[in-house]
Amino acid sequence: MTSKPVAEMDIEPWLKKVVQWNNKTSLENQQDVCLHLPKLHEFLLEMYETLKHMEPSTSIQKFPALGQFLGRLCWNPFVVGHEDTQKMLICCLCCLTSSEPQSAIDRKANSWVKSLFCHLLSSSENERKDIHIFLQLECTPDDYYEKLLKNIISTLIKRLRSQQDNQMKKIVLSESAVLSLWLRHLPSLEKAVLDLLQRLIALQSKPFREMEQMIKDSYLPQAACNPCIFSVTNDIFRRAILESEGNFKVITIVQLFTLRFIHEYEKDTTMVRLPLKAYFSHEDTHLVLALLRKADGLASNICVQHLQTIVKMLRTVDSEERSFENVFQSWFLLIRLGGWVDIAAEQLLTSDPEISDDLLWLLAFYYNPCNGSQSRGRTMVEAKAVYEQLVSLRRSSSICANSVYKLFAGENTWHPCTRQLIRYLCVTFIVLCPEWHSVAQDCVSHMTQTQEAASEISDVLARTLSRLDIPGMGSQKIVTIVHTLLQDL
Repeated sequence: MTSKPVAEMDIEPWLKKVVQWNNKTSLENQQDVCLHLPKLHEFLLEMYETLKHMEPSTSIQKFPALGQFLGRLCWNPFVVGHEDTQKMLICCLCCLTSSEPQSAIDRKANSWVKSLFCHLLSSSENERKDIHIFLQLECTPDDYYEKLLKNIISTLIKRLRSQQDNQMKKIVLSESAVLSLWLRHLPSLEKAVLDLLQRLIALQSKPFREMEQMIKDSYLPQAACNPCIFSVTNDIFRRAILESEGNFKVITIVQLFTLRFIHEYEKDTTMVRLPLKAYFSHEDTHLVLALLRKADGLASNICVQHLQTIVKMLRTVDSEERSFENVFQSWFLLIRLGGWVDIAAEQLLTSDPEISDDLLWLLAFYYNPCNGSQSRGRTMVEAKAVYEQLVSLRRSSSICANSVYKLFAGENTWHPCTRQLIRYLCVTFIVLCPEWHSVAQDCVSHMTQTQEAASEISDVLARTLSRLDIPGMGSQKIVTIVHTLLQDL
């Protein structure tokens, strides 16, 4: 549509276009609105420049389709959701109001414009009474623009939430539109992250594939490639872990989200972005890079050397630079990028005593970062005793379930963090040692007498399955036994 002076311009072509937009709610229509928004904004700007020099009654008489055109635009959420177009729409409507109405046309125009403002500014009948009083004060558009935008976004969010109840009024937003919404309206982003957390926690012991798909479908990992959104999600996860006191389910969700985010970040190499290490703010950049390093294809001895490097850096924070904030930040980083923790547990099967102490320390730090009242030292002693028995059992010619049962003889005296760590060690040995597969079900059944234990072990098994169930890994026997154990749980 070509631009020309409004005084000579026919509104009808634009009116037909707006009628078409409002008659159907489809992805194609939404895309068409977005396509025409720049021209529509230009048209409204030219219209405003003309209308502001005219009396309201003159404008209405000169442009008979003006009222219907502006009115229909006010009811289109994708038009009023575009802030520049919305602002010009408000300005045009203001030009049709009279501070001292002299005729029936003036009074009718005032009433009509106020009703439109009530629609834009309010989402409930109770608020509309207050809005009428507000409008009678003859406020300028800038005075109520912020509230207008807030209520329009709130209305869109409510319609998005109710889309499952009525698929025919459903709003389909593109990923770029969702990103724009979250960048402009922080509460909607925070609500999306919290909703995702709640839905994932409610899944209980569902396969990780289902959890990963839910995370992907939320569009949050993709959106987190924007540093601002990553910062918000990261802060929410940090608070969730603190308030849940390190609940293992929340930790697993944070790990899965972070893995999905890294996948999305690395998937599109055409985008100009910050380096990946910049997203994980930490004083020790070397620790960030060490935890970000991928273990795929690395020889066992290289993995062990790398793990020892990670342990050395974390021990420095834990001793020389110790403070709650420093230790927590290092632990939180280890949680988000926790792949090396699982590798440490696997390496314990074959490591020598000197190396096993380092690897056990890493696992103890993972499960017990606070070290209050020397509790981590106690965790290390208790976990090492069980670990040495596991190694001894593995070297024996035969294995029976009773041998594993005896490992839990002192369970009631263990620190809670020790209990979690020992369950993790036992599951790792049972799953990764083929000679133990014959007693795996009995052992896991013995370790899962409580719902808490069952949930923890299910989580470890699901994490193992997610890591090993990859074509070409050559671990089909392990994958099969993990599937069986998960089904029993």
